[in-house]
Amino acid sequence: MNIFGIGLPEMALIMMVALLVFGPKKLPEIGRSLGKALKGFQDASKEFEDEFKKEAERIEKVVTEPIKATLEPTEPKALRPETDEAKEEEPENVEAAADETA
Repeated sequence: MNIFGIGLPEMALIMMVALLVFGPKKLPEIGRSLGKALKGFQDASKEFEDEFKKEAERIEKVVTEPIKATLEPTEPKALRPETDEAKEEEPENVEAAADETA
């Protein structure tokens, strides 16, 4: 039996020292709280692992899925009805406007 690189003789020695330091009344409480803390850590790491796997699968799906090209329908510019604002923006004299830009 090898837990975290600690064999059975080392584990027994640690338990005996803990028994001497904390006493027989406190040791079960400490063990219980340590067990709850380890269980919480395992649950959190499992949840993190699940989220990581879901995100990796989602990214893989996006990368491997072919891209669908779609064109958005546009209004033809020549057939668009003119508004009052569009008329105001157009210069009255086209030649004068051409001279200004040149």
